[in-house]
Amino acid sequence: MKLKTFILLLTVLLLNIACRQEEKSQLAPPDIPVFQTTIQEVPIYMEFVGQVYGFKDIAIRARVEGFLEGIHFEEGSRIKKGTLLYTLESQPFEAAVAEKMSMVAEAKTALAYTVSDLNRIRPLAEQNAVSQSDLDSSVALHEAAISSVEAAEANLRAANIQLSYTKILSPISGIIGKTKAKVGDFVGRSPNPVILNTVSQIDSVLVEFFITENQYLQLARRYLSSDPDTREKTDQTPNLELILADGSVYEHKGKYDFIDREVDPTTGAILIQASFPNPDELLRPGQFARVKGEVEVVQQGIIIPQRSVMELQGMHSVYLIDDSNKVVKQSVKVGPKIKDFWLITEGLKSGEKVVYEGLQKVKEGIIVNPILQEVTPTEEELSLIHISEPTRQVLV
Repeated sequence: MKLKTFILLLTVLLLNIACRQEEKSQLAPPDIPVFQTTIQEVPIYMEFVGQVYGFKDIAIRARVEGFLEGIHFEEGSRIKKGTLLYTLESQPFEAAVAEKMSMVAEAKTALAYTVSDLNRIRPLAEQNAVSQSDLDSSVALHEAAISSVEAAEANLRAANIQLSYTKILSPISGIIGKTKAKVGDFVGRSPNPVILNTVSQIDSVLVEFFITENQYLQLARRYLSSDPDTREKTDQTPNLELILADGSVYEHKGKYDFIDREVDPTTGAILIQASFPNPDELLRPGQFARVKGEVEVVQQGIIIPQRSVMELQGMHSVYLIDDSNKVVKQSVKVGPKIKDFWLITEGLKSGEKVVYEGLQKVKEGIIVNPILQEVTPTEEELSLIHISEPTRQVLV
């Protein structure tokens, strides 16, 4: 009987202790990780898919028709301006030169005859030994002979020019590609002459990309609203980055060269060209790369972790902790993303405490114990903020 009484008392005691602990735990505010917002400059970037071109890409074509007789370079090698690249059969053009040379000799012979005749008649005309009409005829024949010599010499020069076209020289210094024609091919036929090869100057490269009409308007308005000193600095300072296909960032920065005169009505995009130095010749024509450029700097930006933002039917909100440690729900407007962070454009100010973790543990109106967390994006992460996803386009 005493044992049963002891067990009953022990059970009552344990239940009392458990109820007190539960009541105590209910009364103590929960620990909630929070972070404090701060104002900072936030650069905004855009990325565009571009294609690399040589600073000069010169197509090599035959300027006269004929069979290809020789190839005098190593494919893919560096060549200098004036290097002999191809030779075409020259016999037909040499024959034409020989014919024009004979015509020059014939014209000069006729000229010599008219000079002799004029020299004989002019003294006689002064003595009235011959008529004036004979003198005029001799002068006319002499002038016609001079014109014939000039015409024959012009035809000879043209024939020599045609002959020179049988030797195809490099118009620039650069890197030559794979030949498109082989020895024995007939080349140079109009209207679509074969492109024999291409020589590219790549100590600097050009990158072409497209932006949408809306993006153009946004950038143009920002440019026009800036002061003249800022415009000049922007125009002269290389501030574009190139992200290569393997994800690496090209070590040299580039700058804008020009913007095309029109928006393509079929695509609603406008062409932009930028130039990048290429001293190591790492970049080659035809590569695709992403061009990243700063388009805006938010002077009083607030960055918060994405995990702190709640979204419902397109509306975004966060939980704030007020001065009395009470949870308050606050609507916000979000801007560009940056990895695990979000730029807040409206709804927050500096110094506010935002719930960082445990959103499922809190609700509006409850009292919590805020635990401050150090959560700030690095400069490298800030450089990854984008207004939009990379623009894709097909380059023709």
